[in-house]
Amino acid sequence: MNRRDLLKALAAAPLLSHAGSLLAAPATNAKLLFVFLRGGYDANNLLVPVGSDFYYASRPNIAIAKPGADNGALALTADWALHPALRETIYPMFNGGEAAFIPFAGTTDLTRSHFETQDSIELGQELGGRRDFRSGFLNRLTQSLNSGKHAISFTDQLPLIFQGGVQVPNMGLRSVGKSGIDARQSQVIAAMYKGTPLQQPVSAGFAVRDDVTKELTGEMQAANRNAISTKGFELEAQRIARLMKDKYNLGFVDVGGWDTHVGQGGASGYLAGRFDELGRGLAAFSQEMGGEWRNTVVVVVSEFGRTFRENGNRGTDHGHGSVFWVLGGGIKGKQVAGEQVAMSQATLFQNRDMPVLNEYRAVLGGLLRRTFGLTPAQLDHVFAGVKPVELGLV
Repeated sequence: MNRRDLLKALAAAPLLSHAGSLLAAPATNAKLLFVFLRGGYDANNLLVPVGSDFYYASRPNIAIAKPGADNGALALTADWALHPALRETIYPMFNGGEAAFIPFAGTTDLTRSHFETQDSIELGQELGGRRDFRSGFLNRLTQSLNSGKHAISFTDQLPLIFQGGVQVPNMGLRSVGKSGIDARQSQVIAAMYKGTPLQQPVSAGFAVRDDVTKELTGEMQAANRNAISTKGFELEAQRIARLMKDKYNLGFVDVGGWDTHVGQGGASGYLAGRFDELGRGLAAFSQEMGGEWRNTVVVVVSEFGRTFRENGNRGTDHGHGSVFWVLGGGIKGKQVAGEQVAMSQATLFQNRDMPVLNEYRAVLGGLLRRTFGLTPAQLDHVFAGVKPVELGLV
């Protein structure tokens, strides 16, 4: 095997952070799946402010009609409604008390840069200070927990959110069964690193890959037999659930395709299709978790929202405030939670965006404290200096 082939093989293998020892997840058996929508999704067409005439004036081509209209929004409260693409998936979960939404949520990062703001969220560190890119907040959460189960990232590369002192494996599930290295090559690579500081991480990476592949081989065969589509998030979410319900307490997955500058659509079209796929995946995850769903919390976030007004290309541009989703079998759902204001021109941030009234570290700090029973010291390790906000969702 030449150097180029070796580098390709290592890139295809599950990656591990190299420092520290693998700590385990909580004795409460609580589980957390963090879903990151990369691209900055349009939260104003997800959670529709149906009581705002300004919303309809600002979006003459892409607004979602009020509840009761043809393909209109799905009423949640007197002020808010849900995109109709989620009628069969998230809407029943909301009505059953298993879903809630937090509008006006996000970071105080004002760059409106995908990369800068994604980094801000994944690091979970105070803005304005020196950033430590070796310390993502989910890695710090893993350090704070103590039990016999593990954390995993369902991604091809270890994301920033899981970088840190605890070894966290990663495995992209879309490519399971299509490994670029066979068993012989795995042995060759492991032998190359024997006796070096990388021996344990490399061996552990191959072990995770083999474990995940064995776990899902039967599932993939059943999928072919039952004609389950291999495209999209739904199948990946089922695979994630199969692993998390038995083996892992902390999980991370990211979903792209949310940067809708052009041709976004309204009740139908591009964004509606993304909501439909995401909703089906999250519903499939909840079903596949079975009895463990009652112990599970799913948090869905994006780096920022979009401009409140549509642009000249019937899309939306980079914004500020967003809407977080909280799902779970044991949450106190059927709520639109957190600090809120009526949407009007006067309440826009910089006359263009949904403002951030619910700072994400405070919101997530409150959720994590309740979900895992974190002590003040543990929570401060995850989000230093944060005063958690209790929204009554868990």
